[in-house]
Amino acid sequence: MDRRTTLQWMLAAAALPSWGQSGAATMGRKTLGYGTDPDLVKSYRGVELWPLTMSEPQRRTAAALCNVIIPADERSPGAAQLDVHLFIDEWISAPYPSHIKDRRQIVNGLAWIDSESKLRFGHSFAQTSEAQQHAICDDICWAEKAAPRFAAPAKFFARFRDLTAGGFYTTPDGAKDLRYVGNTPSQTFDGPPLAVLNLVGVS
Repeated sequence: MDRRTTLQWMLAAAALPSWGQSGAATMGRKTLGYGTDPDLVKSYRGVELWPLTMSEPQRRTAAALCNVIIPADERSPGAAQLDVHLFIDEWISAPYPSHIKDRRQIVNGLAWIDSESKLRFGHSFAQTSEAQQHAICDDICWAEKAAPRFAAPAKFFARFRDLTAGGFYTTPDGAKDLRYVGNTPSQTFDGPPLAVLNLVGVS
């Protein structure tokens, strides 16, 4: 299953009320919906699902940050090369409550990281060097260690990192990078390696 198909299923699931308090609350009364269910067989592009949020400068900033989080290496392309920043734009543009919350945080965070880059280095984040990008990210990449003035940007970075990883590892290249071999037929099964058995104490 490719990333876009996965996204379609995830967004369709997000449109359903979760069971429990929210599910019980919607029983027996009419609620405001989000339109018709998506056609899960169709491959959607761009604004066919909903208007997208990011401007071109925001997309450039998001692409640069995606590549800081998951850069290209000998096993796979970088996150931006796989259009993960476009996946994030689709995600935050969805009309569901949790996505709207993500939208505010991501848009504000991208504005902050650009402003911080211009303050420190005189250029937007996408126009700075890799070392300068890392210098900014090092201050916000670990919320528990971030200085108080970086508390909100650190929360943004944590959410953006989660979305980047989710977008990247649902692509075929990302799955290869994980060395995931599920859904692949095998004629033999040799069992787990002895080192793994030793590690869990069942050898």
